[in-house]
Amino acid sequence: MDSALGYQLTGTQEAPLQIIHLLSSGGFYGLERMLLDHCLHTPGQHRVLLLGGPEGLARRFLDAGVQLRRCPDRRSLWRQLQTTEGPLLLNGHGFKGLVFGWLAALRFGLPLITTQHGFTTSNRKQRLYTWISLQLCRTPQVRAVACVAESIARLHRQAGVARHKLHVLPNGLPSPTDQAASRPTLAPPSPLIGFVGRLSQEKGPDLFVELAIELCRRHPDLSAVLLGEGPLRAALSARIEACGLGARILLPGYQQRMADWLRALDVLVLSSRTEGTPMVVLEAMQAGTPIAAFGVGGIPDMLGHEESALLSPAEDLADLTRQVARLLLKPALRQDLADRARQVQLSRYHLPSQAERWRQLYRRTAGD
Repeated sequence: MDSALGYQLTGTQEAPLQIIHLLSSGGFYGLERMLLDHCLHTPGQHRVLLLGGPEGLARRFLDAGVQLRRCPDRRSLWRQLQTTEGPLLLNGHGFKGLVFGWLAALRFGLPLITTQHGFTTSNRKQRLYTWISLQLCRTPQVRAVACVAESIARLHRQAGVARHKLHVLPNGLPSPTDQAASRPTLAPPSPLIGFVGRLSQEKGPDLFVELAIELCRRHPDLSAVLLGEGPLRAALSARIEACGLGARILLPGYQQRMADWLRALDVLVLSSRTEGTPMVVLEAMQAGTPIAAFGVGGIPDMLGHEESALLSPAEDLADLTRQVARLLLKPALRQDLADRARQVQLSRYHLPSQAERWRQLYRRTAGD
């Protein structure tokens, strides 16, 4: 164990516990939004070490007042850990965050938590990453695994991860700000359905486009919007243009002021093939936006079919299309589901209560 870090962990610990988040990311999505909110709720206690990511992502954290340093390799990570004062606890996010955190825990004897936001297993490399992640979670270097959904905890139990390590801590939202609402300039008129997320295979934007094409053909006044960026953008655009619907199914890219966009939607559609606890679902619940979704991952834990949303079996596109059509045709149903969803978000997915559970987990893990 490094002598300086060993002293920090075994000394009197009068200084506050410093939470070091290890993150590698391609942009500001649900995981990153959750982490930023988490850091802001207890200012001064968290530091983000960015293992890889665009400048815009780093700027979002820095502009919000969160301490952030770039650590593109192990040597720079070791330097940051050795020069950080006070008792430390590592929290690895995603595959690279877990691997670098595991190496740091092994080298310096630091306590390590990994936050598992979900797994993507659509290709061989991703399946290998999932297997390695699960095996690392079985080792003593990983003291706790925070899973954002019960389905993720179940996968760890099936892989042989000790039950005492597993903690289901769903994402939560802070209370809404008093910022005045306004309809985005780029938002088409109502009726409007929308997709929000990374334009990548696991999020199912291709399925949303097929749904939107079908419903736009049935309803001449309907528009649709995909909010996000990702590797499928060109293919999605080509498919939309081939159907002659480029003026009604829009891809304006990533957008700021997401609450305004959500309020502009008549229905938020989640066509994901896999999920954890999607932040956009919580944001829609808080904004009062009706939701239709595939019941995958942690979504059924968050929303009840016919209670707070309309859910369809995984990848059953015909059924999801029917559910969206129901919502478009029944304003009273949209309002009822949205009202119930808002209450669920406030009672079960509110950041202040979730942050207290995190605080307890951090203290227990650092004291083990």
